[in-house]
Order: sequence, then C-alpha cells, then structure tokens
Amino acid sequence: MSINSEVETLRTIPIFRTIEPGKLRLLAFISERITFRPGETICTQGEPGDSAFIILSGNGEVLVDIGGEMRRVAEIKQNDVVGEMALLTDMPRTATVVADSEIAALRISKENFFRILQEFPEVSMEMMRVLARRLERTTHDLAVVRGQLAEAGAG
Repeated sequence: MSINSEVETLRTIPIFRTIEPGKLRLLAFISERITFRPGETICTQGEPGDSAFIILSGNGEVLVDIGGEMRRVAEIKQNDVVGEMALLTDMPRTATVVADSEIAALRISKENFFRILQEFPEVSMEMMRVLARRLERTTHDLAVVRGQLAEAGAG
C-alpha cells in the first residue's frame, strides 16, 4: 500500500477525519506497516501496550479472558483503531485481538501516538468522543446484563 493510499484510508477514520492530508502523510510515514496472517495475535490481554494499530484492511476478533475462558466481545474491521486504550492509561491491554483474515495495519508507537495527540488537538478531541461512546456502550451492556441476572434470580 502506498503512502497516498494510506493517507486516503486515514481520512476515512473518524479520529483523523479533520486532519489535513499533509499531516496525515506524516502520520503514515512515521508508522510501521505490518501484516497479520489469519490466526495471528495482534495484541494480548494483560501485556503492556507499547503501540496502537490502525486497521487498513481485513478483520479480526476481540477476545477477553473471563474466568479462564476466552470470549469474543467484539470484532475489528477496516478503519478501526486497536490498542489505544493501553497507551492512554498505562495499564495492561484489556483484550486479546486476533486476525480472522489477513490484516494490513499501521503500527503507531506510544511515543508517536502521544506526539500526534499533542500536535493535533482535534485528534485528542475525537479520541475523547470515541472513548465516551465506548463507555456509553459498555454501561448499556452492563445494565442489560444486570437486568438479566436480576430476572434470573427472581424467577
């Protein structure tokens, strides 16, 4: 994939949508191009997060270890950003991500990720929006599960 096609892909990702193409070219240039084969692990739950991944093509699954059993909790696809939570929180990765098909991605190191957030405040704002939507979804899912547990306990 050429730098120009990577820039075009980056322009379709919500957190980068407002950044001018010249700056996106810099982002693409400082990122490492990486390919994951089907079944290959992109990141592992519990490990330190030293990078985030922008999925250029392909898809995969997000797995969480719950009581020793890996459970699928989400899927990833083109234009998703994976692994940014561990970079932002300095906590271990919260999930394992595995490629279902061949995945082409840009790997952004922690250092470069923070440089991008500092240089482009609009990315920081959009990142906050994305994280707020995730928190809202998680809160909703938790409420649904609590309701199901309450019904099961009452019945």
